[in-house]
Amino acid sequence: MRPLISAMASLRDVLVAAIKSLLRGRSVLQAFLAYWTTSSAANSGKKITTSTADFLAEAEKLILGPISGDQLQELSRKLKQQFKDALMTNPACMLPSYNFQLPTGQESGEFLALDVGGSTLRVALVELRGRPVSGSESVIVRMDSFKIDHHVRNLTGRKFFDWMAEKIHQTVAKDSEKGHSSDTPLPVGMAWSFPIEQTSSKGANLCGMGKGFLAAEGLLGQDLGEIIKLSCLEKGLHVELSSIVNDSSATLLSAAYITPSTRFGLILGTGVNIAVHLPVTTIGKPKYGDRPDSWHEKASHVIVNTELGMFGKDILPITRWDELLKKAHPRPDFQPLEQLVSGYYLGEICRLALLDAIPQTGVFGGIVPPSLQTLYSLDTETLSIIEKDNSKTLSSAIQIFQLRHPSSHQATASDLAFLRTLASYVSRRSASIVAASLFALWELKAEADRTLLSALSEGSASTAADRLIAQTETEHKIAHEITTVAFNGSVIENYPGYQKNLQGYIDDLIAGTDAGKGAGIQLAFAKESSLLGAAVALACLD
Repeated sequence: MRPLISAMASLRDVLVAAIKSLLRGRSVLQAFLAYWTTSSAANSGKKITTSTADFLAEAEKLILGPISGDQLQELSRKLKQQFKDALMTNPACMLPSYNFQLPTGQESGEFLALDVGGSTLRVALVELRGRPVSGSESVIVRMDSFKIDHHVRNLTGRKFFDWMAEKIHQTVAKDSEKGHSSDTPLPVGMAWSFPIEQTSSKGANLCGMGKGFLAAEGLLGQDLGEIIKLSCLEKGLHVELSSIVNDSSATLLSAAYITPSTRFGLILGTGVNIAVHLPVTTIGKPKYGDRPDSWHEKASHVIVNTELGMFGKDILPITRWDELLKKAHPRPDFQPLEQLVSGYYLGEICRLALLDAIPQTGVFGGIVPPSLQTLYSLDTETLSIIEKDNSKTLSSAIQIFQLRHPSSHQATASDLAFLRTLASYVSRRSASIVAASLFALWELKAEADRTLLSALSEGSASTAADRLIAQTETEHKIAHEITTVAFNGSVIENYPGYQKNLQGYIDDLIAGTDAGKGAGIQLAFAKESSLLGAAVALACLD
């Protein structure tokens, strides 16, 4: 009789817990899982101070509370002010490139493009066919990919660029027309994923590369184009590095070639960045450096590398887990926004929260898997797989977690339901902050375009060429319709629900403004954006 009474009491407790959780907006399944996880841990003798439902309620309040309702609009307003200030004076971010001209969509021809990343060198022959060839405006005719392993990263100075030249020669030599050493150099466009001090559309002084690369040793401050040209000449290949772009600018250019409303390029993978096409008047004159008068006479707008990750200091919603991440970071204040949104950090935020939750709630049997004691051991890819599992049993999530983080406690469906919910809070906050950033830049751009158009109509602009008026009017028109944000990167491409959440937050922000009546921001995937963007940048020079 006594076991029956105990079982009935347990069932009653489950029902009470379920009702409480439902009132917080949770599903019946989440409520039952939360209760049984806590109950079974308590019965095993673990000291429990918080139920899983209460911990998740606190986590939701800490992570998502500060970006709910009008608070996200307020965050966007503060970010916009930081962007404005940085555009005028900050030498480390809001950097104007030399790319002022967006593609018309009529550019055509075959171009050699390089994509130099942290783990791969890609060399491609890209054919641009123009917008009239709908659906196949650009085609990668040939591409070779070369792994940059530990050995290659350890090549010092010219040895690295000699290795690059050899790989470029291998690809070009496959085409008899391109494999030549004539006096006419073969123009090359390059997407370079490392710091440089750009001095022209084709000129850039080499800076320290980071990421374990030794290629800059003995070459710091030297012209990157000349280094590559010299290494290629020694392989019998005469090339001219005619255009250099970073990854976010390449994403913008590659999409603008196909979709004329594209004015933003978003990279969201291991890191985060945004490029935006802004009127030149929004940027402080000293930030342009010693550019020739001819550049300023031609440029009404310019692609700006925002270095988005550096923003957000003192205005972002920080939890105790974010503080722990920051405390252990070698450069805690260098990229405040990136620490809350990018793929490098999402898993770590979740790991730190989980270290709190396990002893408090008894989830995962109250036992911390040994691997989770290591910094950054819970990666964002694992969270992505867990969030993707919508099955009742969560069998895929259990399998991948147990494989990557073995423990004396066999992970259960309730354990993974807990982690899945926690991960969803972290990923949704990331999407909301990226949305606030995009919305702030979209508003800033629209305001600047209107100001420039007004100055032109009053005849008070410094240059009033027909070309400038036509371009600005087009910009103004686009600002009141749909603006395309081209995107690329592992998180925004692959994390389940991320794109949908990001678009939803953007739509909500726009709907709360007067501009929301007929205006909008549309996300668009930019496939192979680094190579295609490098080729488009090269074509725009022609």
